[in-house]
Amino acid sequence: MKLSEIAKILGGELVGDGDVEVEKVSEIQNASKGDITFIANPKYEKFFETTEASAVIVGKNFSRRREDVSLIMVDEPYYAFVKVLQLLNPPVELLPKGIHPTAVIAGSAVLGRDVRIGANVVVGERAKIGDNTVIMPGVVIGDDVEIGNDVLIYPNVTIYHRCKIGNRVIIHSGTVVGSDGFGFVPRPDGTYEKIPQVGIVVIEDDVEIGSNCSIDRATLGETVIKRGAKLDNLIQIAHNVVIGENTVIAAQTGIAGSTKIGKNCVLAGQVGIVGHIEIADRTTIAAQSGVSKSITEPGKVYFGYPAREHSVALRIEGAIRQLPELIKEFRELKEKFEKIISKG
Repeated sequence: MKLSEIAKILGGELVGDGDVEVEKVSEIQNASKGDITFIANPKYEKFFETTEASAVIVGKNFSRRREDVSLIMVDEPYYAFVKVLQLLNPPVELLPKGIHPTAVIAGSAVLGRDVRIGANVVVGERAKIGDNTVIMPGVVIGDDVEIGNDVLIYPNVTIYHRCKIGNRVIIHSGTVVGSDGFGFVPRPDGTYEKIPQVGIVVIEDDVEIGSNCSIDRATLGETVIKRGAKLDNLIQIAHNVVIGENTVIAAQTGIAGSTKIGKNCVLAGQVGIVGHIEIADRTTIAAQSGVSKSITEPGKVYFGYPAREHSVALRIEGAIRQLPELIKEFRELKEKFEKIISKG
C-alpha cells in the first residue's frame, strides 16, 4: 500500500513522501527499505537514527526528523501499528471449507453454517457448533458442549462435556477446558475420596486463551471466563474461579478455587492467588507476586510475597537490601557498648 493510503486509514498526520510503497511491517532494529515500523516506547527512539525503514509510526509529540524516513504521527502509535499489521497481513485460510473425512461427529451433534472441521476431530453427542467456526485437527469436543459463532479452536484442544464457549473465542493448542477441579476429602485411613466435579466451564464472547492452559470445571455451578478476557500460555484456572471482563493474565499464573477476579485487571507472569478470595476491579499484580488475601480497593498495584501495595513493597525491598550493612553496624555498636559496660 502507499503510505498516504495507510495514513488516511489511521487518521494520522503524514510527514514526508506519501508515495512510498509499503511492503511489510518490521521491528525498527531489523527494518529495511519498503518496511514500516513504529515507536511507542521512548527507549526505542535511539533506533530512529539508524533504522532502514521507509516509514515510522510515531506519537504526535515525536520531534526527530530524517529526510529519508517518512512519519505517520498519531495519538496511539502502538494501536496504529496493530491496525497496519491487520491491513498488510489479512487472515489466512486455516482450513478448507467443509468437514474432513476422518472427523468423527455424533449423529445428534448440530453444526452451523460454513463450519470447518479438520482431520481426526471428535464431536460428541448433542454438541452444538455455531456458524463460521473453525475446529482444527485433533480437537476433542465432549457431549453437550455448546460453541458459538466465529470461534477458532487450534489443534489438540480438549473441551469436556457440557462446557459452553461463546462467540469469537480463540483457544490455542493443548488447552484443556472442563477437566475436573482438584477436590478430595480425607478418609479416616489417610486415603482420599474424590469429590464429584459436576459443574461446567463457561467462556464468554471475545475471550482468547493461550496454549497449554488448564481451566477446571466447577464442583457445582460454573467456572467463568467473562467477556473479553485474555489468557496467556500455561495458566491454571481452578474450579469455580470467575475471571472478570477484559482482564489480562500472563503466563504461568495460577488461581486457586472459588476466587473471583474483577474486571480490567492485569495479572503479570507467575502470579499465584490463593482460593476463596476476591480481587477488585482494575487491580494490577506484578510478576511473581503471591496474593494471600482479598484486595478490596479497585485500581491499585500490588507486588511481592505476600503481595502488598507496590509503593509499600518497594520500601520493604529497599529496607531488606540495607539489612547486611545495618547488621554490621549494629554488631560494631554492640561491641563498643559492651566494652564501655565492661570498663565500668
